[in-house]
Amino acid sequence: QVQLVESGGGLVQAGGSLRLSCAASGRTFSNYNMGWFRQAPGKEREFVAAIRWSGGSTNYADSVKGRFTISRDNAKNTVYLQMNSLKPEDTAVYYCAADLQNTVKGLLGAAREYDYWGQGTQVTVSS
Repeated sequence: QVQLVESGGGLVQAGGSLRLSCAASGRTFSNYNMGWFRQAPGKEREFVAAIRWSGGSTNYADSVKGRFTISRDNAKNTVYLQMNSLKPEDTAVYYCAADLQNTVKGLLGAAREYDYWGQGTQVTVSS
């Protein structure tokens, strides 16, 4: 079992920044890949970013590339999502997820490859 708890969401003006955190427990954090997804009202869940267990490889959705940065601190069992130049269309509930099998498809954004999910944190960007 893996427990994931997100934090850091909130209300920010367009152009602003937020940093999301996801604290993991229950399994050796450095053994598995992590991802961030989001879901806006009335829309399907979409991939945002993913990072390999070692931190040596990352992948981003085109919509956030150049604005968001995913990172991890394996000593703190935490994955981060630094979000800069936020836009109103970034408004969503953001979820972190763990892929215990370290799949390539997971790194490429396939949500079905992720085994555990957090409860989500709301990010609202005002125009």
